[in-house]
Amino acid sequence: MRDPSVSRVAASRLSPERRAADLERLRRETFDVLVIGGGVTGTGAAVDAASRGLSVALVEARDLGSGTSSRSSKLVHGGLRYLEQLDLALVHEALRERGLLATRLAPHLVRPVPFLVPLPRGGWRGGLLRGYYGAGVALYDAFAGVNALTRGMPLHRHLTTAGARRIFPSLREDTIGGAIRYFDAQVDDARLVTTLARTAASLGAAVVTSVRAQRILRAAREATGARVIDIETGEEFGISARTVIAATGVWSDDITDMVAVDGGPFRPGLRVRASKGVHLVVPRSAISGEAGLILRTPTSVLFVIPWGGHWIIGTTDTDWRLDRAHPAATARDIEYLLGLVNEVLDRPLSTSDIEGVYAGLRPLLSGEDESTSALSRRHAVVEPLLGLVLVAGGKLTTYRVMAADVVDRAVRRLRAGIPRSRTDELPLLGADGYARLRRDPAVLALRHRVPVDVAEHLLDRYGSLATDVLDLLAERPELIRPLEGAPSYLAVEVAYAARAEGALHLDDVLARRTRISFETAHRGVDSAADAAALMGAELGWDADRQRTEVEHYLARVAAERKSQTMPDDQSAEAVRLGAPDVRTIQAGRPSSIR
Repeated sequence: MRDPSVSRVAASRLSPERRAADLERLRRETFDVLVIGGGVTGTGAAVDAASRGLSVALVEARDLGSGTSSRSSKLVHGGLRYLEQLDLALVHEALRERGLLATRLAPHLVRPVPFLVPLPRGGWRGGLLRGYYGAGVALYDAFAGVNALTRGMPLHRHLTTAGARRIFPSLREDTIGGAIRYFDAQVDDARLVTTLARTAASLGAAVVTSVRAQRILRAAREATGARVIDIETGEEFGISARTVIAATGVWSDDITDMVAVDGGPFRPGLRVRASKGVHLVVPRSAISGEAGLILRTPTSVLFVIPWGGHWIIGTTDTDWRLDRAHPAATARDIEYLLGLVNEVLDRPLSTSDIEGVYAGLRPLLSGEDESTSALSRRHAVVEPLLGLVLVAGGKLTTYRVMAADVVDRAVRRLRAGIPRSRTDELPLLGADGYARLRRDPAVLALRHRVPVDVAEHLLDRYGSLATDVLDLLAERPELIRPLEGAPSYLAVEVAYAARAEGALHLDDVLARRTRISFETAHRGVDSAADAAALMGAELGWDADRQRTEVEHYLARVAAERKSQTMPDDQSAEAVRLGAPDVRTIQAGRPSSIR
């Protein structure tokens, strides 16, 4: 009898053959739910709907997680600053989700990480702030729950100045009077999105990237699907669906504008503003510390986050009204972040320390006059047209709640008897069996005849899906070598991304299936040719296609580097847009909708 988990893995593979089959499904089937948007909320909604037994299609204009969902601070957290804003319900909800992800749903992807809250030196002010922050962190722990098995994180503790500097020697001794250590969780956001998409596919969903929604189809006052274009071929066709969910983040206003332009009944719903968040990546050797930092700034907070052999420093929080597909970091953004972090470091960082820079856009529910740092991180669900449901706002940590809420709204229009959301009990692909394998990776290594460090690396990246990667390695043992220019990754991971994870272009692998684009000083340039050859072997690329993919990627890196020397958003955007997107249309130009 076949192991059902094996068949589920096979059903989850987003291979080129699966894409062709799912495209055919999009053309001929009528789905219960069509999800537009392949970020964390859209893929989460696809998992939620498919797990309820609904027929589901998901389309994404570019790559899985290519927008906001791959450019976050990589944290699964409650948000200490929301305690200060007295948004206790949001913090409690987020901490519950953090515990679920770390213990039940995705322990292979979400892991505890310690943080220090440095306290100022001496006097009444230091004592006052210790009491203030201590009370906040204690409440944070209380909201997370007293059961360590479900909380998933250790409790906080107070540290002296000496104790803080033992954990983080790079802290300037003259600036701190101790610290509070607490725990949050970390995740590779892009890998979480890919895992959600594959989990949805394993439950029967049709998941297709490089398919852009052009307009909403309708019959009188009701949405009946969407007109889309396959960006890889230029083919246009319609997708029929009983309900449409738009989880398009900073593109949400485009969906509501589309409905209004079509002349149908339009009820003003969500207004979403984009806030640009810039992060710097520096090598681990640039800062000496065994925990992250959270620092108060004049307008928000600054994180210094351990990330493997690197540190992530961020983030900015500024209004962005320019191109939403390619937000650009400026020299001013970089100078701002370096200035803040250098206030507490004994060896100041400079631009020469920076390995990578990335910028993302947060979709914030907006009012008329708020600064972006004050806008809500809550989410909202609206139905501007019968059968068309929009979800926007929120944060990565609460994606599952957002997904459940929007599917709840959509299923009101479907048949009776559809069960409630059960995603709080549904481990994501790679979670089942992970703990057992991780306890003794030598067993997995022996079974697949690979070094133990290879088994550990794959388990930490793929969970129990590491066995699927190792099966590919057994088929092509030469792929056990490191990728050129990126020794932290194996050649087999690039091949696997093309064979099973829906990667269609070189940028998909270097920027999202791996994080080579910001983890290496060359930003993927030295790895591009090798990765293109590996992808080409899986996707059937000839030499010309491989060369084109590499050229597009090199142009993107050059444009990003130059944009980061520009003084303002407008000049940085102009430079960044000088590199065309590799996903181009051969037959006509689509609208900007995802």
